[in-house]
Amino acid sequence: MAWDEWEQLKSQAAERQSTQMQLNQLDPGDGSPGTAGGPTKFGDLKVANASLTKISKSAHTLYNELWDKARVAVPTSDSAASDLSKQGFALGAGLQHVANRWEEQLKSLMDACAQITNHLQLTRKIHAGDDNYIVRQMSSIDTLDAGFDERVGQPGERNPIYGEKKEKKGE
Repeated sequence: MAWDEWEQLKSQAAERQSTQMQLNQLDPGDGSPGTAGGPTKFGDLKVANASLTKISKSAHTLYNELWDKARVAVPTSDSAASDLSKQGFALGAGLQHVANRWEEQLKSLMDACAQITNHLQLTRKIHAGDDNYIVRQMSSIDTLDAGFDERVGQPGERNPIYGEKKEKKGE
């Protein structure tokens, strides 16, 4: 490839990129442009609570197993390190250092598991509250909209959104 040809290809590529605008959006999958992410008749705000629950339960289970099984070695290691140090072995200080590091790392991992569990439980609660709030807002908008919609019945007839007409006393 000659140098002139290379320069020509570069300039053509630059022209193609500079004359086009690209919007980042989700492809709706039905071939219609511009409808990605638009609301459907029934809404599309969903939170997969089952997935959040599984992750939260797994983190909680790991926390409990770390508490029950991984902490078993700490008292034994501390005791052995103390005995070795009292007997004059330098290995006692090394074993104590390892035991301390093990306990620090274990606490760090257990804290992370607890934070994951707490965060996911809070996330589920917040999303459930958001969903309820949105449903309340949307239903009140639908009710209000139906009250002003003149297309629901024949002209002059009472809009059924207001219910049945009450009879007055004495009639």
